[in-house]
Amino acid sequence: MTARERRDDARRAIEAGDTWAAWVVRTDFGDDAAWREVLAELGRADGDADVEVQVLDAPCWAGAGVEEVLAAVDDEDGPRAVFVADRHTMDSPARALLAVDTLGEDESGLDPAYYQELLDAPAPREFRLVPAAVPTVHVNLELGNLGFEEFAASAAEAAGVLGAV
Repeated sequence: MTARERRDDARRAIEAGDTWAAWVVRTDFGDDAAWREVLAELGRADGDADVEVQVLDAPCWAGAGVEEVLAAVDDEDGPRAVFVADRHTMDSPARALLAVDTLGEDESGLDPAYYQELLDAPAPREFRLVPAAVPTVHVNLELGNLGFEEFAASAAEAAGVLGAV
């Protein structure tokens, strides 16, 4: 499938769905049993977040990369982050999804004389999390309680202590 078909699929789903929903995009279709585990964990959300999880589970997403997913959902009315179920998700015992920042900072216009530190160390654009954490992370990002960078830093710290997910 083409990138345009993926974008069209995402646009239709987002326009028809709940605008406050957390979006999970399945890009790996090689292990249906692992995918069912991901869905079951999404249904066992932790915390008090009452957030609907919308799933894009269409074969047109097979093999899509992060940039293709971002191109499909990246607009002013889209979610603050999107969660990708990729090959790593299916292979990981924790079924860790990839959280991807949809806003990202465009640092191309920054003056290096004043902002070299930002240019040298850009904010993280992604991190891994267990499916049950998706609603909590999503709602905190949407409400602005925590920033993407804070979640990414926490995930990096946890991975350093616990090993890669």
